[in-house]
Amino acid sequence: VQLKVTGGGLAQSGGSLRLSCAASGNTGRINVMGWYRQAPGNQRELVANITRGGFTAYADSVKGRFTISRDNAKNTVYLQMNSLKSEDTAVYYCNAKDPPRTYWAQGTRVTVSS
Repeated sequence: VQLKVTGGGLAQSGGSLRLSCAASGNTGRINVMGWYRQAPGNQRELVANITRGGFTAYADSVKGRFTISRDNAKNTVYLQMNSLKSEDTAVYYCNAKDPPRTYWAQGTRVTVSS
């Protein structure tokens, strides 16, 4: 399985960005797809994830601002980030779980200027 991320970049505080992560290869058994982020000096943390059936989970810090969605036909997961804050600045990573394997995409940098 290969994961390709698009999106990210620079946004102003209060602005929006959208990330996409497309899976290719042997994707048939992927269940959960999700987004993680890692800010400088911090550990990587879960932002949101979504199951194939559409069940979602969010970090408390992004609830009400970020929305994760998924297009199973396109094997793509999205992260719509609204009302961005400077503390959202981090490198964002997409992953896909095909137990017992977990696949990671290269990170994309999100910088929010205040």
